[in-house]
Amino acid sequence: MAARGVERLLNVIMTIGSRRRIDRSKLFQVIPDYAAAPSETAAERMFERDKAAILDLGLPLVSEPDVLDENTVYYRLDTTPGHAVLDLTTQEYTVLLAASRAWDDAAAGGAARRVRSKLLSLGHDADPDLLRRAPRGSVESLPVLTPLLEAVTSASAVSFDYRATTGALTSRTVEPWVVGVHDGHWYVHGYDRDREDARVFRASRIESFPRVGGAAPWPRPSRVDLAEVLGRLQTGGDPAPAVIEASPYKALELRDRAGAPLEAKRFETPILPRSALRRLVLGSARWTTLVDPAPWRAEIAQILSRIAEQHEGPGDLAAVQAAPARPAPRIRVSSSGSDQLSRLISEASYVQSRDEVDLAELAQALGISQQQLIADLQVLFVCGDMGTGFEDLIEAEWEQGTVRVRNAEPLRRALRLSDVEVTALLAGLAALEPAAGEEVRLVAAARQKLLASRDTVTEGADAGARAGTAAQTGPEGVTPSGAGEASEVNGTGAQLIGSRAETVLGAVHRALAVDDPADPSGALTIRYSAPDRPGTSVRRIRPVRIETDGIRSYLRAYCELAQGERRFRLDRVVEVLPDGAPQHPADPAEAGAALDLSGVVEGEVWLRLEPEAHWIAEAFDARELREAGTETQPASYARLVDPLRSPLVDAVLEAAGAADVVHPTSLRDTIVTVSRTSELRHRASEALP
Repeated sequence: MAARGVERLLNVIMTIGSRRRIDRSKLFQVIPDYAAAPSETAAERMFERDKAAILDLGLPLVSEPDVLDENTVYYRLDTTPGHAVLDLTTQEYTVLLAASRAWDDAAAGGAARRVRSKLLSLGHDADPDLLRRAPRGSVESLPVLTPLLEAVTSASAVSFDYRATTGALTSRTVEPWVVGVHDGHWYVHGYDRDREDARVFRASRIESFPRVGGAAPWPRPSRVDLAEVLGRLQTGGDPAPAVIEASPYKALELRDRAGAPLEAKRFETPILPRSALRRLVLGSARWTTLVDPAPWRAEIAQILSRIAEQHEGPGDLAAVQAAPARPAPRIRVSSSGSDQLSRLISEASYVQSRDEVDLAELAQALGISQQQLIADLQVLFVCGDMGTGFEDLIEAEWEQGTVRVRNAEPLRRALRLSDVEVTALLAGLAALEPAAGEEVRLVAAARQKLLASRDTVTEGADAGARAGTAAQTGPEGVTPSGAGEASEVNGTGAQLIGSRAETVLGAVHRALAVDDPADPSGALTIRYSAPDRPGTSVRRIRPVRIETDGIRSYLRAYCELAQGERRFRLDRVVEVLPDGAPQHPADPAEAGAALDLSGVVEGEVWLRLEPEAHWIAEAFDARELREAGTETQPASYARLVDPLRSPLVDAVLEAAGAADVVHPTSLRDTIVTVSRTSELRHRASEALP
């Protein structure tokens, strides 16, 4: 929608909304673009498009034929109580506003960009204390999401080009049943017409803008849970419990699954598939040894030996340089005209409900720059009721950094959320939930209000909500076996689970609720298990906020030991200690005997990845991909820049030989050392009675 189209739509809304009703012929006379149309048919087509856009915004546009003359049609904006939007408490509104912050990336698509401005049009005041405690971060933002969500809510088919884990690019036509979030990543699950079966696709691997078209005739299941679907793909045969030896306060995911004490050196896991346990042990191989079952232990020792052999000596960098680059996907971003119009109406509504608003405050609330906000206000300034002259144009002022909007009463209304926008917000709520702590009840209440706000709750959108909320309870640390086009869920995305999580989150939220920096109840003493060194450290911190990237949750806090702000992964906060516990860094004696994996690998890192290890390129945000391997044995080269050393080493081991560091040699040497050390521990366990 061009800028002129935005102005025309604002004029139409203002002209209709400023009076009890207006007939079609009068509207065509006073709206300049309609009056200047080359023919009446052209004006009719333009108006029909505008009507659809107004309804899409969520404005209750009503058409009524004259009771005496059926050729005369009147238009008005319905103001009856039946069109009230989202009856929310202040706390529920705040939670939804926090969920909308999951969509800060403008490339996320129209529905995602409109959500925040529509919430602001409700005219509520947020709870600043609760908003400060809500996690900040983002769900994976992708330009393909809006058409995928539209296809679910409209029960339509969608076509797109898809890059499978094998590296092959194919065109697919899918009847989507659910679009949801799992471990911070978007997936679409539905009936694949090309494969004549149900399939799961990772949205980040869609390399063309999805084309929505045609009905979806294949029967849709009455209930679809994305976590269950991925769980079925990830389960393997040969399940059994296992005995693990681990350094105290390390291998936290394994401990949480087993319910094992944090300091226990030996514990038993619950029954897990062999492939799942293998990934969990390899991903924490620096700290763990699988003792039993013996065949599983021998297999891990062999894998570690193979990884070490792979990385001995220099890598073949010449092969990387000769490999052809994989073209970057070129996906157009949907038009932002309707997004701008939604934002303009919300700005006017927000300001009028408060009389005046600070310019910087309004820009921050909307997530736009002050320059963009001023450009919006300049559009408002030239629009208004076109039926009465210039005296009824909107008055917009922003002098001295204060925004005032007058003569825009028709815009002082809440915009209804579409099914697609509701589904986008539900995904944002799902991203908040793992770190919501004591506010989880508010997340649940806001979710129910969202679902109830729709005139018709489609099964697909409801399934999307359930799939999103199941993100933190689904299987972790497992690669789908024989999943075809389904996407991996790698073990780096573990969420806090169980009583330890509840204790830590409860303490963090209580500390965040304290505003007074002199109040000692706003500080915590924590034991922290860093991933790059042995042992733990004890630190006294004052939490600032929780952040999330949709996969992991972090605590931003002032650390007395470091004398500055630091970021702590919440799932590595081992325990909250009593006040007065002495602070100390990780045990220097233990650290001196261990390999230092702190910091980043400076510069470029090249990896050769087989399909089952492609998740590493996505997890570490690879800057470039190149083709490798053959048609029968596909692979790719991935270029990382300044990756964190410790997580990358763990990821290469977790890939069980499907990932090979080509460059630099120093990182290859590190992986050899870590692999051989862990292999020797497993070999030594074989010799024990």
